[in-house]
Amino acid sequence: MATGSHHSNVDARNAEIKININGELFHRDEAKISVFDSGFILGDGVWEGLRLHNDKLPFINEHMKRLYEGAKALDLDIGISKEALVQRILETCQANDMHDHVHIRLMVSRGVKSTPYQDPRVTITPATIVIIPEYKIPNPDTHNLGLNLYTVYVRRGYPDVQDPKLNSHSKLNCIFGCIQATKAGADEALMLDPHGFVATCNSTHFFIVRDGEVWTSTGDYCLAGITRSNVIKLCEANNIPVKQKNFSLAEVYGADESFVTGTFAGVSPVKNIDGRDIGEYQARQGPGPMVLKLQALYLEMIKQQA
Repeated sequence: MATGSHHSNVDARNAEIKININGELFHRDEAKISVFDSGFILGDGVWEGLRLHNDKLPFINEHMKRLYEGAKALDLDIGISKEALVQRILETCQANDMHDHVHIRLMVSRGVKSTPYQDPRVTITPATIVIIPEYKIPNPDTHNLGLNLYTVYVRRGYPDVQDPKLNSHSKLNCIFGCIQATKAGADEALMLDPHGFVATCNSTHFFIVRDGEVWTSTGDYCLAGITRSNVIKLCEANNIPVKQKNFSLAEVYGADESFVTGTFAGVSPVKNIDGRDIGEYQARQGPGPMVLKLQALYLEMIKQQA
């Protein structure tokens, strides 16, 4: 059964985690927000996915920059400084005695409303800030067996409709893509831009390898991915040709290798897209040389953050 790029094995310790809501800790069974909260009513808010690695939060400055820029675009006042929010995240992990292999969902909504209506002016509380830390280790099958992708009819839209660069709570576009891919038996959706070029996946960023070059989309129609950006930097620093460009599905099907990137699973190989095996993945029974190289470089990059 397809489970997606974010699949992890169940960890019994998560049954007792404490969740931080507006600076106060609650057992996960008691962690609640109002039914009048902007995030629940409208998906009005921004969020980040983070990792705790050896008591450190890798690339936390980049995550905070994206979070606060998204909030500013939505005219949403988070209410505390970046530094204070990072400290709150670390204190939440400390309260749970967590040190490593932790995935953190940080969610900020506009706050509680006086009535279920979209106008920000009926918001009557400061922003709601929720921090959910969980023990999550990517399932080894994601890296060892590779992912199956399926190209969906749902497109990444123009920024004047809903800017795809915003990491907002409103994710229906991606959810529609995820549903269609799941119905087709795939792990994740491959999404095109309005012009028919390859854009991104529903929850990760997409790359191919052709003739020793690493290709990814222009980035015009996808979230400003932090792992995506780091992989591009790693290519540039290690003399690996990398291009951000338009390319079609025909070029994807003929690729030598393919992979996706994300905060949770890092660099994950893709073995099949729309029923076409990618390169020699099946013959090798595993990732290709470029994916293996980038996986190793990215792991070293993470270690340097600690």
